Amino acid sequence: MTCYNDERPHQALVMKYPAELYQPSRRPYRGLNELEYPFHDRTFTVTHCGRICIGKRKINLGQAFAGQNVGIKEVNDRIALVTFMHYDLGFFDHEIGRLEPIADPFEPKVLPMSPV
Repeated sequence: MTCYNDERPHQALVMKYPAELYQPSRRPYRGLNELEYPFHDRTFTVTHCGRICIGKRKINLGQAFAGQNVGIKEVNDRIALVTFMHYDLGFFDHEIGRLEPIADPFEPKVLPMSPV
């Protein structure tokens, strides 16, 4: 890191060193606020191993969510919607015991007439 920031000039920086141009932010970083889900029935914190526990049930979400809050909203008698931030992750069916993911809203769409 020292080599790239202090000893090696960069062409994109008009042959200056990154350390010459770096300025720390004047605003301190205070982190994110706690995630809240006011329109959901309950909020759960995901465990370090990537699960939420509802009673004796353990729902695997993935370690990427560890330590984060997710919202749970009952949509039917035995079906619950699981949400992270503004994204619905999927539905948890109490009978099946696992999270069924919702289709990815960011995946590329292929038109029906496309040869692909």
